[in-house]
Amino acid sequence: MSRAALLVLADGRFPAGGHAHSGGAEPAVRAGRIRDAHELEAFCRGRLHTTGLTSAALAAAAATGLDPVALDAAADARTPSPALRATARRLGRQMLRAARATWPGPALDALARAFPRGSHQPVVLGLTARAAGLGPEDAAHCVAYETVSGPATAAVRLLSLDPFQATAVLARLAPDLDRVAAAAAVAAARVPDEGLDALPAASAPLLDITAEQHATWPVRLFAS
Repeated sequence: MSRAALLVLADGRFPAGGHAHSGGAEPAVRAGRIRDAHELEAFCRGRLHTTGLTSAALAAAAATGLDPVALDAAADARTPSPALRATARRLGRQMLRAARATWPGPALDALARAFPRGSHQPVVLGLTARAAGLGPEDAAHCVAYETVSGPATAAVRLLSLDPFQATAVLARLAPDLDRVAAAAAVAAARVPDEGLDALPAASAPLLDITAEQHATWPVRLFAS
């Protein structure tokens, strides 16, 4: 296991396309649900313990070597919003391009052949973590951090929020990140005995609704 590889994969500058997405922060800002650092923290915590937990468990399961095709179907079933499914596949396609250039291997090549239009991003990230020599909890940590860092970064641009305050939000969420990553890895470890239903299916209906609305906006700063 390489901690340096973990840093590379979790780095916001890894060219996987995440910088163009707000994680639901843009419609939340427009609706007045995020107006300051306090409300940003509440938004991120809610996202982390719902869709973040679900995505982290999918990534952890992929990192253990479970069938990515079956995991992709499980991700589809856990993503009721068509807009978010499309976003997850776009991000997965971009991440797979970056991953194959960074940690080339037959497993990533096979995934690209199986999903030419892109697999769900958490599944790709988990398989990428495995290719980089990382473990399930490492993959879960990457997803959990991305779940909150995306909205925090977006809020800096959308609200002209002090970046120091946004970073402090991420620091205060660190214990939650650890707990979610650990729970995701535990759930992934149960899949061989209990099947894919062992993976969390926590959802955030308001994020689904606002994602569909956001997709219809003629002018927007972020892709999602």
